[in-house]
Amino acid sequence: MKILILGGTREARELAQLASGERGFDIVSSLAGRVRDPQLPAGAVRIGGFGGADGLREWLAANEIDAVVDATHPFAAAMSSHAATAATELGLPLLHVRRPGWVESPGDQWIRVPDLAGAADALAGLGERVFLTIGRQGVAAFAGLHRHWFLIRAIDPPEGAVPTRHQLLLARGPFTESEESGLLAEHRIDVLVTKDSGGALTDAKLAAARAAGRPVVVVDRPALPPGGTVVNSAGDAWTWLRRTPSASG
Repeated sequence: MKILILGGTREARELAQLASGERGFDIVSSLAGRVRDPQLPAGAVRIGGFGGADGLREWLAANEIDAVVDATHPFAAAMSSHAATAATELGLPLLHVRRPGWVESPGDQWIRVPDLAGAADALAGLGERVFLTIGRQGVAAFAGLHRHWFLIRAIDPPEGAVPTRHQLLLARGPFTESEESGLLAEHRIDVLVTKDSGGALTDAKLAAARAAGRPVVVVDRPALPPGGTVVNSAGDAWTWLRRTPSASG
């Protein structure tokens, strides 16, 4: 059974590890190539885009793929849409792996917004000094806010426009609550901006903001495209793969 895992997440790497070397499964993980030094999964890996839904469909057909697993970042809406379109057109089983989103705890001061533009608008009145933890993509949405100062944390430098007043911090998590609390104090942060990525690897900043009494602007996830099955973990994805008709047959 030939499986394409659209990856780049911890769940994608865990699934590739579970399936690597398993008799009867041929796994290929695909990474978008947007991170300069990505964490590579076990097994075969391809890096780079497909050229939209049409390019993905052609690649799936040419490589005789039997099932598609979309284990991309919860905010990789375009890739998820392309996967759904290509898999549907070819009649292939499709699985979305999405870790659960974050849930507010007592003491949290969250402001939920639908997108990055909404996050930029929400900053009015929340303080001057902003901890921006949305990755390197989308920073341009805040470039027009000249009255704010931003601590921008990302793995790689952002491309395109950036806020006039900012400091760039290149770092890869996970981070501890103590480390996050130290950053908030050191940079006198008034408000945190983050995407609802979910998972435990990046939630320490939420605990730090809660402890410091700082508000958090949380960007909601885009909706998944229709079609396919949705699971929350690599273990559930592996169970699904073993139960698909191509695997059992």
